[in-house]
Amino acid sequence: MSRTVTVALGDRSYPILIEAGVLARAATHLAPLARGRRMAIVTDEHVRGHLATLQASLDAAGIASEAIVLPPGEKTKSWAQLESLCDRLLDLGIERGDHVVALGGGVIGDLVGFACAILKRGCGFVQVPTTLLAQVDSSVGGKTAINTRAGKNLIGAFHQPSLVLIDPDVLDTLPAREMRAGYAEVVKYGLIDDPDFFAWCESHGAALLAGDAAAREYAIGHAVAAKARIVAADEHETNGIRALLNLGHTFGHALEAETGYSQALLHGEGVAAGCALAFAFSAAQGLCSATDADRVAGHFRAVGLPDGLAAAGIPAAGATLVAHMRHDKKMAAGTLPFLLARGIGQTYLDKTVDLAAVERFLDAQTR
Repeated sequence: MSRTVTVALGDRSYPILIEAGVLARAATHLAPLARGRRMAIVTDEHVRGHLATLQASLDAAGIASEAIVLPPGEKTKSWAQLESLCDRLLDLGIERGDHVVALGGGVIGDLVGFACAILKRGCGFVQVPTTLLAQVDSSVGGKTAINTRAGKNLIGAFHQPSLVLIDPDVLDTLPAREMRAGYAEVVKYGLIDDPDFFAWCESHGAALLAGDAAAREYAIGHAVAAKARIVAADEHETNGIRALLNLGHTFGHALEAETGYSQALLHGEGVAAGCALAFAFSAAQGLCSATDADRVAGHFRAVGLPDGLAAAGIPAAGATLVAHMRHDKKMAAGTLPFLLARGIGQTYLDKTVDLAAVERFLDAQTR
């Protein structure tokens, strides 16, 4: 199966190609962007097998390439790694018209995208995501960033890729925990505005995680199309539409910050717990039914994802977690917008949430 989804942004529109085995045929799609020059590929140590496949495709097409291999993990999204990567790309003679290939998960995509946003005031890049989370979320939409001591993704830029190549087959080598973490972002699209897709997830999520190729490809295509539509409507998150994609992230980022952005809690695990908490908080405020909140938590629990603070291994008090939230990049005039829900598929942006109420709610969750 092959499917192309377009992110419609006028003269900056770009295609997302979803096709099993496309990594081995990547040169066909990269050749026009290579311009006969050497291509830089940035990846991490966990993706060396996929790097070999990509470079073999480029070699066969007569396209020279140079690989930059970075350490894996969230801590790679740092000032130090950004500086090092920019220096190495400049050493390779990268020009404004060149395209750097980001081969890896969300960390690599975010870091490379940001480096390309600032390198010579902007050069091109291509996303080749190798995790489910990156395929359905971070590789699409042009959000790029690094983390700082103050919080996650606080230094960054909007910088759209020129092309996204998604090969579902690369997920065959992904550890089960990473697949589950990525699946949280799949479920998110159903919770935002598509209750039928959430019901599909309830019926097919276990099969997807068990390796069902058809379920996997359907979910990727559906999620990518949903995100492309939202990004086209609100590229820079100015009218509230794109903010819906942050469902679960305000709670989730606070949980990640509490663990020091470590392997103790993967980003997708934080999103799962965050989505469950957003629905539980919505139910506690009388916005949605307890049945819907229980249904959301129950699905995450059924597929092995955390459904709240205890399952995420977070014993912190509400005040501690709210303190992390105060560093959220969406803070405006002392107010933090929250994504809450009136039901499954009925997410909305609420700019009137009292953080003291959030603190009390989180304290209740730890008892």
